[in-house]
Amino acid sequence: MSLNHIRPWRNIYRRKSRQIMVGNVPVGGDAPITVQTMTNTLTTDVKATIAQITAAAEAGADIVRVSVPDAESSKALKEIVREVSVPIVADIHFHYKRGIEAAEAGAACLRINPGNIGDEKRVKEVIKAARDNNCSMRIGVNAGSLERHLLEKYGEPCPDAMVESGLDHIKILQDNDFHEFKISCKASDVFMAAAAYQLLADATDAPIHLGITEAGGLTSGTIKSAIGMGNLLWMGIGDTIRVSLSADPVEEVKVGYEILKSLGLRHRGVNIISCPSCARQGFDVIKTVEALEKRLEHIKTPMSLSIIGCVVNGPGEALMTDVGFTGGGNGSGMVYLAGAQSHKLGNEGMIDHIVEQVETRAAAIKASEQAAE
Repeated sequence: MSLNHIRPWRNIYRRKSRQIMVGNVPVGGDAPITVQTMTNTLTTDVKATIAQITAAAEAGADIVRVSVPDAESSKALKEIVREVSVPIVADIHFHYKRGIEAAEAGAACLRINPGNIGDEKRVKEVIKAARDNNCSMRIGVNAGSLERHLLEKYGEPCPDAMVESGLDHIKILQDNDFHEFKISCKASDVFMAAAAYQLLADATDAPIHLGITEAGGLTSGTIKSAIGMGNLLWMGIGDTIRVSLSADPVEEVKVGYEILKSLGLRHRGVNIISCPSCARQGFDVIKTVEALEKRLEHIKTPMSLSIIGCVVNGPGEALMTDVGFTGGGNGSGMVYLAGAQSHKLGNEGMIDHIVEQVETRAAAIKASEQAAE
């Protein structure tokens, strides 16, 4: 078994929510927290969109959202859904007919925004299409596109206005006997989003889709998302997440997993524990970690690897990881396997050797888990 196990003092008690299905992926209840992303290609460019979805799925995306802004995109969606392996959420804004078309095209879920989808009659037509095509829905409230009457009531976007918008829309779905839905209350302001989600979690048992919308570029957006979603996840709030970055969708998936892995909520691939490096380092830690991150992307088995430049913290960290390397002196260091000293290793060729050890250990963990099933 992997040493990357949950200690009692690290337990997070998740909010109890209903479970729905997004295609063949369960969301909510006791299902693992899923990771989502969204394509940024033109949906009408079927080849490019399929390639981006495939890359995201390979990186670990459980669900991928695709924008459907026009009738041509609805037609393209049918072909896209047929060619990919993950459930597709159709992102619908302004034109309710796109929601109907997307459901008929095979979308697993429809994301509609209460602030711009239209009146209740139009929403009912979308609900019927979703029900007829075994399609779930996401109520996607956004601080930047709240209904006019709520902005007039509250004076500005705020958590109370966002939650009221979401609950109003939940009522419409429930009044139409439709219960296969999840909900989000996103804002680019971390405080507003966190407050809205806390209110929402107390007001409904629907699965919650977490996100800090328009979070920014790779660095700033990662930080904002980690702070906002990380705190909510720590509180047990959240059943599926999407990190919104002005970056490649694959990066959103990677960041999403890192957030979940840091909280012990999801484990996938190699968790590298490494030092920032200093004058004591026995090898170039930064370049080594960069190389290992790329070389180990193909590993899906959850496991841990410590790469520490010197013996101050290296041995201690290595005792808690599946594979470890601690820098020593005279151009060599110590390799640890399953938390125990194994053998010395020269710095030359260390990356290849560490990759080999990780692959071997990952295969052993996987074989052990399969034997236990």
